[in-house]
Amino acid sequence: MNKLLVSLLLTLGITGMAHAAGDAAAGQGKVAVCGACHGADGNSLAPTFPKLAGQGERYLLKQLRDIKSGARAVVPMTGMLSSLSEQDLADIAAYFASQNMSVGAADPKLVARGQELFRGGKLEQGMPACTGCHSPTGAGNATAGFPKIGGQHGDYITLQLTSFREGERTNDGDTKIMRSIAEKLSNKDIAALSSYIQGLH
Repeated sequence: MNKLLVSLLLTLGITGMAHAAGDAAAGQGKVAVCGACHGADGNSLAPTFPKLAGQGERYLLKQLRDIKSGARAVVPMTGMLSSLSEQDLADIAAYFASQNMSVGAADPKLVARGQELFRGGKLEQGMPACTGCHSPTGAGNATAGFPKIGGQHGDYITLQLTSFREGERTNDGDTKIMRSIAEKLSNKDIAALSSYIQGLH
């Protein structure tokens, strides 16, 4: 398991390093349409739309590319990126990465279970702790392209974990790292994790 994780981190660290340099100032002028769902500064008010503010630039750019190519299906964004260039995507990613993510609150009744899963995983089932990729504070690993999740809307986290578990979201690569983790989570586990992550900062 450790060799697999090290191999994955090295692969992610080496591939994808070459991309257009994003310009946050230019990106600010290209996000007007994005603001309708994600908020002008990337802090969406709708709990099912992700907060993009403060997210790692590399992760954002990958998601934008995947959505544009169809590798990640996001129905509300169908066709919205088709006219944008690679530079446009890089600028948008840079802009949102330069913003500060707002933080939510966790349900006190779910904190203990959420923290247990986030920090300890489910070792009896071979599920590693979330901290390995997303850090103990949920800040992620921008260099490796692992997303910041601390403070993200709990409803959005629930949707993504469920989509990974059900095989509806598959853009976690050939290693299926998120799919293999999510398949070990029950609905109650997902609810606890999502709530904990929403309040994590």
